[in-house]
Amino acid sequence: MNRPPETPAAATDPLPPMMSYPALFWRFLKFGAMAFGGPVAQIAMIRRELVDEEKWISSGHFNKLMAVMQVLPGPEAHELCVHLGIRAKGRLGGVLAGLGFMLPGLLLMLALAFAYTRFHIEGTVLEALFLGVQAAVIALIVRAVHRIGEHVLVDRWLWLTAILAAAASLAGVSFWIVLPAAGVAYAFASTGRLWLATGVMALAAALAALLLLGPANTDQATIAAAAPTPLALFWSGLKGGLLTFGGAYTAIPFIRNDTVGRGWMTDAQVLDGLGLSGILPAPLVIFATFVGFVSGGLWGALAITAGMFLPAFAFSLLFYERLEAIVDNSRLQHFLAGVAAGVVGLIAVTLISLARSAAGASNNLWASLAIFAASLMLLYRWKHRLAPLAVVGLGAALGIIALR
Repeated sequence: MNRPPETPAAATDPLPPMMSYPALFWRFLKFGAMAFGGPVAQIAMIRRELVDEEKWISSGHFNKLMAVMQVLPGPEAHELCVHLGIRAKGRLGGVLAGLGFMLPGLLLMLALAFAYTRFHIEGTVLEALFLGVQAAVIALIVRAVHRIGEHVLVDRWLWLTAILAAAASLAGVSFWIVLPAAGVAYAFASTGRLWLATGVMALAAALAALLLLGPANTDQATIAAAAPTPLALFWSGLKGGLLTFGGAYTAIPFIRNDTVGRGWMTDAQVLDGLGLSGILPAPLVIFATFVGFVSGGLWGALAITAGMFLPAFAFSLLFYERLEAIVDNSRLQHFLAGVAAGVVGLIAVTLISLARSAAGASNNLWASLAIFAASLMLLYRWKHRLAPLAVVGLGAALGIIALR
């Protein structure tokens, strides 16, 4: 059976045209090849062609579907493609649509990562270029934290949740403790049950202290010394994919912790990967492919990419008929809002660490600060879908001029 059963709300919606599996794959491959400018531009492109022009789905149903995708972790545009592929040709159609959308960016990032690891750049013009890009990427992350925070931190309890999560992260507490505690505590605090929220935070603090001071913490040096394996990188990508709330930049703390934290790569290389991802037609989480290649070669790149994108496939493939009910589940929304606030706190801490590393790597700190300031000014004054691409280009050009 090519099409899945329609939900009652969607029973009267228009349906995608009949097409073969290769035609469906090719349709979304073309979307992937034109997916510049981040999720807003990607979703606008899909809406224009599949909603306005080809009538795959009604505008109202599309809007509700987007509300669901924004609640779920993962790259919204990719999840949207998977969902629409299922709508056209069932589960296999969803897989083909998702693969088609991500394939151009994946292949381009693999090629760039291969070149990055094979060519000697130290002392060359490429080193200056990447130093400029690193300063620009710090500006991109600052703008992303602000933008995400504007949408996530909408009340005082969410602000408090983000601040406490940042403090816990600075103290070395694992996000496995921080984020569930943030979600549960906010769910209680937002409904007036402050004593339960306080109890959750106290329990989380006690557990964190036990783990930080206990014998389990003595194994960290052994873990850090272990060589990167495809399985370890897959797990790192999966954590990022499951906890990417509010945009690709929210995956940075988890990917960085598992790779830089274990000595598999440097903060400078993470920033380089983020810069490269900003110029490709792909979801921005494709930076994980670069991280995997630098850490563990081709198989490491494929493993971490599979982990990162698996949730984006799985939510629609497993729960296609039930996803829209999430919009009406207030308890789950409160929990996810708390988790998202916690992630904002973790990104802020990661931003500080990345900025310190970029400053330490620069051969001219004042020039790097000037590139950062110019990039940040451009991002705030020119609110265009191509602004991130322009900022990376600006950083590269100014780096060649000022940091050689």
